[in-house]
Amino acid sequence: MGGQTAFIHGSDMHEKIIPGIGSSPESCAGTIAGEIMEIYSEVMDFDRKELYYNPSNHPTTVFQRLDQVIALDVDDMTAEAILSGSGFNLAFDVITGFRNRYTAELETEQANAILRSGDPWQSLKDFAYFPNYIQLARTEFRGAGLKAGDMVLIVLCREHGLEGIGIEQEPDRAGLSRRVIERLGLSDQIRIIKGNHLTLPIEEPVDLIMVAAQAEPKDVIFDHLAEVMPAGTKISYRIYEKGLRRLLDTFSRYELPENLKEYLRVRPTPPANNTSIFLSVGCA
Repeated sequence: MGGQTAFIHGSDMHEKIIPGIGSSPESCAGTIAGEIMEIYSEVMDFDRKELYYNPSNHPTTVFQRLDQVIALDVDDMTAEAILSGSGFNLAFDVITGFRNRYTAELETEQANAILRSGDPWQSLKDFAYFPNYIQLARTEFRGAGLKAGDMVLIVLCREHGLEGIGIEQEPDRAGLSRRVIERLGLSDQIRIIKGNHLTLPIEEPVDLIMVAAQAEPKDVIFDHLAEVMPAGTKISYRIYEKGLRRLLDTFSRYELPENLKEYLRVRPTPPANNTSIFLSVGCA
């Protein structure tokens, strides 16, 4: 389901990467829009190999610039005005694709760091985004009404005494995930299987299906879940809808199937940045 795990390595913010954030709302919006389009022009030709092995480390700089843009303190109305500008639709897809590929490489780096560490849990806790994922896990736990012992597709099972199955379609990443889970002492709670959304439904009953924020293509994934999962199945997913983080949202142009009914929406509270949305199959 996109291969998302808790082992995502973030980047430190660098101050003053964006010059000219300035004096008036109009000039500020224009500067931000220009920066977004400049990032778009720089990443549109990146491929996976260039991202990680470029000796100039240029992709890292671009990733940091993007993180600073989306973290700017811009209200939702101003963000809507900026992101609704002409030419941004294509930029959304390209920038999101770049960020997803880059993050996937950083996930691998973080996973290998945990495998090498003498204290793997401390290595994970030292990761800059770890508090964010703990907060998101808490939201998922409460929003789905889970209890200890429930089966859920998540790797933060340790926090709430859950059991989980992770679905990963790339064999190498599936193997790496299994080794990390073993290193963290969670093999009795978490199982990784090779597959994708078409693997569902599985034989075991699950209490919640979690779709990662980076899982694509969302229309294909949710159309399949709506068709094959039994009535009452709970599904959660995460979107970006706060300020300029909407630049990373790939849901805005997709309408959920009619039999997937939203029953809860939890806006982010620090340190989380994602809104968590909970659905039920065939139920109002």
